[in-house]
Amino acid sequence: MLRNLLFSLIFFSGIIIISLIFLPTLFLPKKLVLIGGKIMGYWTGFCLQVILSVKIRIYGKENIIDNTEFFIASSHQSMFETFYLQTIFNSPVFILKKELMFIPIFGWYLKKIGSISIERNKISRDNLSFFNDIKKNIINTKRPLIIFPQGTRVKPNERPPFKKGAARIYEELKISCQPVAINSGYVWPKKGFKKSNKEITISILSPINYGDKRKDEFVNYLENRIYNELDRIS
Repeated sequence: MLRNLLFSLIFFSGIIIISLIFLPTLFLPKKLVLIGGKIMGYWTGFCLQVILSVKIRIYGKENIIDNTEFFIASSHQSMFETFYLQTIFNSPVFILKKELMFIPIFGWYLKKIGSISIERNKISRDNLSFFNDIKKNIINTKRPLIIFPQGTRVKPNERPPFKKGAARIYEELKISCQPVAINSGYVWPKKGFKKSNKEITISILSPINYGDKRKDEFVNYLENRIYNELDRIS
């Protein structure tokens, strides 16, 4: 209980301080803002390791796609991966809920770094231009796209079907997919207290190269690979 309170106090205070320090970068080149995102990622790992005595294990770095465009499809159990994956991959472009863009300061950063917003379960003008926005980002930057095909944070033992949008990205952008399995929910659950003296495992799986799977079988294949890996590391 005390460790949880201490973690929340120190972690969120640090995030606020980093945000304020990097506030002037909103008027400067995007690459400076992205440095702030990486620092937040390292800060997340530091707080978990020092305050909660959590070990962070990363496996499969040799599988990271290099020298070509790709998108990351990651399991999503906690806030952890939204911060920490920025330390592993080259400043990924996030696809996120539109309401996050309206959060003061934090939302400004999300817009500055080129995050792509979508209104879930709605058909809107913004949603219809969704894939055009993604294509522009892929063409104009060398940053990988990151999606959470479960659609939202889930409990460690939940296995909801993946959203079909992952297949559209794979097929329409004609780029490879980097699957990632993370069991962070055992340490940092969606609701409730964080756990100390535990371990978070990040497993970077071998790529699904464009053309390896048909669009109609891609999502099921991706889902099975990530869920099988989560079962193995949990």
